[in-house]
Parts: sequence; structure tokens; C-alpha cells
Amino acid sequence: MKKAEVGNVIEFKNGLQGIVEKVNENSVIVDLTYMENYRDLELEQRTVVNHKNYKIIKETAQ
Repeated sequence: MKKAEVGNVIEFKNGLQGIVEKVNENSVIVDLTYMENYRDLELEQRTVVNHKNYKIIKETAQ
């Protein structure tokens, strides 16, 4: 399984999407304000997602 990198867009938990801000050993910290409906969902601005629980939607150009 490929780990996400900072700047990648990932999808997790029933279609939520966000931009990876930090990569840790077992998880990533994700900025959820990337989603257009972020305010409607009443979510925290950031969340932690285990590497096993997401898929990479868009990779940043290196």
C-alpha cells in the first residue's frame, strides 16, 4: 500500500476528502476544508486518518 504524501488529496470514511498536511508513522493529518460542503457537515477542520483507512485521490506533482 502506498502512503500519502503532504499535499495529496485523500478519500476516507464514506467519501470524506481532505488534503494531507502531515504524515506520521501510522497516520496522516488531513485538512477537511478542501471539501466544498465542509461547513454544512459541521466537522472539525482537521482529523487524523490511519494509513489503512484511506485511498489517494490526487497526488501532488513532485
